[in-house]
Amino acid sequence: MYLGHAPELISPRLSCTSVVQCIGTRSFIPGKQSTGKVEMSPQNGISSLDLAFCLLGGAMALWMLLNISWVLWFKVRTHVLSEFRKGVDFSHYGTWAVVTGATTGIGKSYAHELAKKGLDIVLISRSMEKLKQVAAEIEELYGRNTRVIQADFTGGSEIYKSIEEALHGLEIGVLVNNVGMSYPKPSEFLQFPNLKKFMNDLVNCNILSTLKMTEIILPQMVGRKKGIIINICSGSAWRPMPFASMYSASKVR
Repeated sequence: MYLGHAPELISPRLSCTSVVQCIGTRSFIPGKQSTGKVEMSPQNGISSLDLAFCLLGGAMALWMLLNISWVLWFKVRTHVLSEFRKGVDFSHYGTWAVVTGATTGIGKSYAHELAKKGLDIVLISRSMEKLKQVAAEIEELYGRNTRVIQADFTGGSEIYKSIEEALHGLEIGVLVNNVGMSYPKPSEFLQFPNLKKFMNDLVNCNILSTLKMTEIILPQMVGRKKGIIINICSGSAWRPMPFASMYSASKVR
């Protein structure tokens, strides 16, 4: 066997065997016409393992593409298309919405969006200054009525009597259980300063608040046979969270 018209590929540094392995060229037998077929050696062919990895890579690429497409579609549907479709008529469920932890973050956003949808808003949080500020924003932007209730949800069951009295007589269609607290910083369980107080505060704020607010408002929803309760959880509740185990356990919904 010899290489046909590829003398330029042969150098003093390459043996004939090396060249054949590299280029997988045609072979010619003197005195016989070439068939034009390429002889594939094990070195330049595709093995079963190579094919398996190719298929696995293709499957992973397809999976990633589908995930990215779903995330993009979710974002577009939530933040773009929602502005052009009617969606849920929240006012059908009642005149008022109650939002806990309503002065910052997710709670404040819910308060604004529900007011935008035509509901009057009861804002509950611990800072009266911030409550008045958010209430003024909602009244100015959307022309809705507001009420504010100052409450520290790290307190025990005793705080809910005054909340229930303040909500008495209101037709509440939506309850957003949003209030919550987290760690000052990730820490080992026994390393928290004043651990007992922190545990009580966390349980009262993240768990008891949801139960007690639902206990207060759910009966009237059942009586009218309509109402919406939204419980805000956390992505940290989906999987074990080292150095934040108490928080992640308290945010399961």
